[in-house]
Amino acid sequence: MMEYSKIIAITGLPGLFELVSSKSDGGIVRSLDDKSTRFVSSRVHQFSHLESIEVYTTRHNVNLVDVLKAMESSKEKLPDDKDAAALKSYFGKVYPELDFDRVYASDLKKMVKWYAVLSKNQVEIKLSEPAEEVEDETLVEEKEEKPAKKAASPKTEVKATEEKKPAKKAVESKTAEAKPAKKSAEKKEAAEVKPAKKETVKKAAPATAKKSAEKPAAKKPAAKKK
Repeated sequence: MMEYSKIIAITGLPGLFELVSSKSDGGIVRSLDDKSTRFVSSRVHQFSHLESIEVYTTRHNVNLVDVLKAMESSKEKLPDDKDAAALKSYFGKVYPELDFDRVYASDLKKMVKWYAVLSKNQVEIKLSEPAEEVEDETLVEEKEEKPAKKAASPKTEVKATEEKKPAKKAVESKTAEAKPAKKSAEKKEAAEVKPAKKETVKKAAPATAKKSAEKPAAKKPAAKKK
């Protein structure tokens, strides 16, 4: 079944069309009359969605759907679209609130023709539900959030790798610092031991000299006894 939201009217072309696909310079449309498909340029023709068309009334503007719904529920027979008086009489009964000063006979004729084509193609006359738009917006938000969540994991892995590598280098630097400290301690101990031996030798030398000086003094008293 065709959707009412896809039905369009095209200026310069009779009848109604289903918008199959749209392009930047026009659209592919299918005629509801002969079912033929063709490309129509938007540079030459203007597209009008039926659900965007409003009708003048004596109070405020109403959507075309309201008038078509009234025609659908009415038991009045559709008038001859070429008879202007019959058209006005028909809408005066079906939708008396129409402002006939601003809604011309050509407009009444279009509405009768459009209703006949929609009925023939069994198009359900109703506007798009706003709830569908809200659901679409929710799905877009969820899709935008998911890539953000995935993007966070590589950053975390990189950060963890960067933190571990410097820690390993820090351990190596501590080991390098400990080795020079050990060598300097050995050199210091060796330096302290060697001077200690030299001082011992120096102190022993004067003691030997003192003993050699005392021996000649013992021989002199022995010479006097003779």
